[in-house]
Amino acid sequence: MADPRIAHIELDEATIIWRNADIEQERRIAIFDLIEENSFKPLRAAAAGHLGPYRLRLSVEDGRLVLIVSDGDAQHLETVILGLGRFRRPIRDYFAICESYYQAIRRATAQEIETIDMARRGVHNDAAMMLLEKLEGKIETDFATARRLFTLICVLHIKG
Repeated sequence: MADPRIAHIELDEATIIWRNADIEQERRIAIFDLIEENSFKPLRAAAAGHLGPYRLRLSVEDGRLVLIVSDGDAQHLETVILGLGRFRRPIRDYFAICESYYQAIRRATAQEIETIDMARRGVHNDAAMMLLEKLEGKIETDFATARRLFTLICVLHIKG
């Protein structure tokens, strides 16, 4: 029976040098939400008869996102590598807006927080659309899954 989804996700912890409590919370939420509900179909693995669920390991190597896809028994199915050049600015913008947001929730008005959160969601949504474009022809997924994956890509870029 086909089950095209991510059942387990792992981040390359060696890639992540530092993260604060706010970012750690974002990571936990993104992983929890991703496991609870996602759509993920690596096309080469599916064509070879591996229909999910999948295990996914994310890392950044030499400026590229590496997605290692395995089956439920942790047998390697395929590796997808994406250039991250187009994501540099959205990642930088997302970090800047998130920092403003975290500061605002501690001392700003509700309207100020809402304005910053709208900007944060806008950057996040644009980056998720970009990720969907980069995955086209490699992995079929939906917008919500791409948004959560972008959050995890950002976590992998934290350098301190």
